[in-house]
Amino acid sequence: MSFSRRRFVCSTVASASLFAVGASPVRAAGFPERDITLVVPWAAGGGTDALGRTLTKNAKQYIGVNVAVVNRPGGTGVAGMQSVATAKPDGYTIGLVTFHLSSYRLTGLSQLSFRDFEPIMLLNRSPTGFLVKADSPYKSMKDLVDYAKANPGVVTVATSGAGAVPHLSAALLAKQLGIKLTFVPFDGGAPARTAVLGGHVTMLAVNSEEALQFYKSKQLRFLALNSDERHSSFPDVPTIAEAGFPLNTLLLDWRGLAAPKGTPPAILDVLTVGFRKMADDPEYKRLMDEMALPRANAEREKFSGFLEGIEKALEPALAEVGLLKRV
Repeated sequence: MSFSRRRFVCSTVASASLFAVGASPVRAAGFPERDITLVVPWAAGGGTDALGRTLTKNAKQYIGVNVAVVNRPGGTGVAGMQSVATAKPDGYTIGLVTFHLSSYRLTGLSQLSFRDFEPIMLLNRSPTGFLVKADSPYKSMKDLVDYAKANPGVVTVATSGAGAVPHLSAALLAKQLGIKLTFVPFDGGAPARTAVLGGHVTMLAVNSEEALQFYKSKQLRFLALNSDERHSSFPDVPTIAEAGFPLNTLLLDWRGLAAPKGTPPAILDVLTVGFRKMADDPEYKRLMDEMALPRANAEREKFSGFLEGIEKALEPALAEVGLLKRV
């Protein structure tokens, strides 16, 4: 990956894993001696739940015990993540943490942050896609930006909700380009897509994987991806820089694994190697590719650095849309 002077939040995660897949960590007092619990802070049946269950399906083969997924939804993920943060730091309770952990403290929803955990592994980073209806007059991002400059506030943007990564990414785009967009928040990506497909909203800002089926059916057309590299599931879609609008900051949705603060390093070593082997399992890789979820490659300190960068990038983004409450 080539790095320029531009600030890329994702730059901290581009290096190789700290632990080789085949490494054999020193056993931590026989750990693990019993099954491990993976807390998913979202309801069963969603994308994060599917990711967690597929990741851990063959856990015994790689770490010697089963990893049981337990769903603890509530409070925009706070309930489940808080239960992990306050669990005994013995390695037997792990959390599948998500982007929301980066925003709780900044939006005033909770004091919970990545500092309450021992980061283990970043599993994926998802860019925002900017899309229009297939028959839209805007054939490129330049077409839309030019129109927005000439007609402030006329271009409407459907998002999956205020403060979500796609909303913030579009807001930062508008700020840097000096254009005014009118945001239309929906309760999730599905109704946002429906609004654009119905011609009620000009553009859709959504996590790229949520637009996969509509990209394949050619119902929606990507104008650009808010990413510094092309997405393997959308090879013909330009990055925002390739579309002519390099941005100072790129926000990415993310999912990762973390243990309670204070978990001993030797136990973290075992967990890191075990989960890396699970993440290299062909069945898990196939699911990620089918879901158009780019796999990440950052563990422990690299993951922690990524989280620090995301939080710093979020402050101006949340301030731009009036959601910054507490720092």
